[in-house]
Amino acid sequence: MIGYRARVRGCLLGGAIGDALGAPIEFDSADGIRQRFGPSGLAGLVPLDGRIGAVTDDTQLTLFTVDGLIRARTGGTEPAAELWSAYRRWLATQDGSAAGPAPGWLFGQRWLHARRSPGQACLSGLAGGVAGRLDAPRNPDSKGCGAVMRSAPFGLLQPVDTATAFRLAVAAAVHTHGHPTGYLAAGAMAAIVHRVTGGSPLPEAARATLAELGRWPGHEETSAAVEAAVSSRFAAGTPSMAVLAALGEGWVADEALAIGLYCALTCAEPGEVREALLLAVNHSGDSDSTGSICGNLLGALFGEEALPPDWVVVVEGRDTITRLADDLALAVHHAPAVRDLPAWRERYPPVNSGRAPWPGEGG
Repeated sequence: MIGYRARVRGCLLGGAIGDALGAPIEFDSADGIRQRFGPSGLAGLVPLDGRIGAVTDDTQLTLFTVDGLIRARTGGTEPAAELWSAYRRWLATQDGSAAGPAPGWLFGQRWLHARRSPGQACLSGLAGGVAGRLDAPRNPDSKGCGAVMRSAPFGLLQPVDTATAFRLAVAAAVHTHGHPTGYLAAGAMAAIVHRVTGGSPLPEAARATLAELGRWPGHEETSAAVEAAVSSRFAAGTPSMAVLAALGEGWVADEALAIGLYCALTCAEPGEVREALLLAVNHSGDSDSTGSICGNLLGALFGEEALPPDWVVVVEGRDTITRLADDLALAVHHAPAVRDLPAWRERYPPVNSGRAPWPGEGG
């Protein structure tokens, strides 16, 4: 039996590992990757910015998502508003702008201030100073993968139902990605993670999410991507980079979700996690984002013990990631016991005023 905390840790660490694997080859073609690393492509972590295991904005934004969710949960404030503030703090790590009130301990982690090709839609959406809403989203034409690759944490909120996890991810996605495909892929990612964290097999979780998607206007591209990932995995033939090429390159949200999901679906048991993660990055396209999505899914599915230990040991920010994961698990299940502790209030001071019920809970 895989415990909840092990799944939370696995999801966040797995995403960081996939990000670190793919980042050094993000802009390389599949042929270029094979020329650099041999016929089988990249086989492990290689340096980026002079260090092994370096992560990018994919992991940075995922962790700031967790920070915002913790503050909303234990501070009793509205999640979308806390997420906006959290993402603005991430922006400050990238452009040197003011962090805003109560930056908290995560902002103080200097390794998170590295600038490693952050997405333009995230930068421009957050720089405007006005939060996005579903009826007035930021960057309404953007369907890049910058929202889907940060949305796994919404799926870790087990006290809420899957539909609520989906809606929370959408509400946070429209701060930067206003095209329906951009925000619905984020919702779908959250829903799939939510189901596997609750114990559902990954194929079942993906198929069930199609029904969730179908209730939203503009779902067609995202639904087609999820369907393509599942059907490609269970069609005749072994997993291959040719299948990945048919799913896209991952620069846009639906393609990134399809590739990450397909690669995760190739992993039938924990001992295959390494191969699935390598498949997720050895392609022409946005390798860090597809690797991150795959790692989030596999970590939530199998828990932290399934992650390759030689990669866990060296991934950047491991201590911060595990502490944040444990704090999220505490916030989710033990909010009344921790919210007023001085050490907790120092780490996670709520930024926004006015109390709001946690989604799915009354009053």
